[in-house]
Amino acid sequence: MSNTVQAVAEAALKLSPEDREALVEQLIASLEPLEALHPAWREEIARRVADMQAGRSRFIPPDEALARLAAHIHRRRPAA
Repeated sequence: MSNTVQAVAEAALKLSPEDREALVEQLIASLEPLEALHPAWREEIARRVADMQAGRSRFIPPDEALARLAAHIHRRRPAA
């Protein structure tokens, strides 16, 4: 990590959590512009975010979600 990057990181860590979140979003957007997303994906993302914010989504812990996915993949594999 360069000295400049280190200095920026140290300054960023002194920001409030809200400001750090805004900074992260801005940095990510600079790397992955939303224009690259198909409009249908943008709509789906917006729908899912709205569902989360409105409490219409049920959150599953990552370990449980990965276990479910592994079980699903295992069930779909052809028998050897």
